Amino acid sequence: MADLENFTNEKLLSLGEAGRGKGIYIHIPFCKQACHYCDFHFSTSLKKKSELVSALQKELILRKDELPDEPIQTIYFGGGTPSLLNLEELNAIFETIYAEFTIAEHPEITLEANPDDLSEDKINELANSKINRLSIGVQSFFEEDLKLMNRAHNAEEALTSIKLAISKFDNISVDLIYGVPGMTNERWQENIQILLDLGIPHISSYALTVEPNTALQKFIEKGKVKPVDDAAAAQHFELLRTTLKNAGFEHYEFSNYGKPGYFSKNNTAYWLGKPYLGIGPSAHSYDGNCRKWNIANNTLYIKAIEKSELPLEVEELSITDCYNEYIMTRLRTHFGVDLGEIETKFGEKYLQYLKGQSVVLFEKELLKIENNVIHITEKGTFLSDGIAADLFYID
Repeated sequence: MADLENFTNEKLLSLGEAGRGKGIYIHIPFCKQACHYCDFHFSTSLKKKSELVSALQKELILRKDELPDEPIQTIYFGGGTPSLLNLEELNAIFETIYAEFTIAEHPEITLEANPDDLSEDKINELANSKINRLSIGVQSFFEEDLKLMNRAHNAEEALTSIKLAISKFDNISVDLIYGVPGMTNERWQENIQILLDLGIPHISSYALTVEPNTALQKFIEKGKVKPVDDAAAAQHFELLRTTLKNAGFEHYEFSNYGKPGYFSKNNTAYWLGKPYLGIGPSAHSYDGNCRKWNIANNTLYIKAIEKSELPLEVEELSITDCYNEYIMTRLRTHFGVDLGEIETKFGEKYLQYLKGQSVVLFEKELLKIENNVIHITEKGTFLSDGIAADLFYID
């Protein structure tokens, strides 16, 4: 595997259309049950599912002119749990998208799925739809981890769902969570090895985070669950990175690893600052100049859309906002921060500020520069968010 610093935007784009075009994100705000760590918007009641699908279709029509006039390269169903949609509901959404938008010849169309939904019949349904990429939320192959997180599936379902998916889909990503209280290095290594043995080409892996007002936070405060150990999480991260590097994966973003040709085009476009349209309750959109986000309430969202009203807020981005976001996203990736691009996009003031703020980080060997591009070093990788904050411009 090539070293992180040897990657450039051109090399990534040579692998496909990852950084081109625009995308559509569709938020499906339903789950069978609430995971203890999750703070995303969702409902465990499916009563309004059909109404919600109709509202999604109408919002797509209402907002079809918001993106630049170029083909849609990626369509991403996130959530929540998009695999709770049946084939009829998925096809209804696709009919609207294909009727209202120009779609690229070979778009990447991803559906997030939970293992307990992926029966053989469900896999066959999805394989007969326009979905061509599955992102399976396994998180762990061990019962004790799944119970702590309150996942809806068990370890056997996790393994079976992937084996079924492999029979119908080539492009599969699997989510794993590390830093779980009580998870040993050996158990974490086994989680990784299971995916390698199955031949999964893309892995997204995240440290367990204690978000405010979640069940996990309350359990830790009451002593029912041990606190998250940052040192253990850092060890898990290093094990993950080393193991996947040796297995031929590219660590192309802090939480994402892919075999060549299997990088997420949807996520890559986001990190490159490409425009996307977010549809559904709580969904965010970006057009290069402003951000918009829908109300995080299913009932109010549906009522507004039925009246042809858009229940969203808008934030106009300043040049400083755009600079800070560029720093944040690029440092997390193997693209790095291109000094020439900083000067072109944001001007000499921001370039000189960045250079000044970087000096100490270079001295601490947390940053390095090659070919006029700044990258985080291996030493600094697990500290990327803090490093980015040190480079932000504060008005």
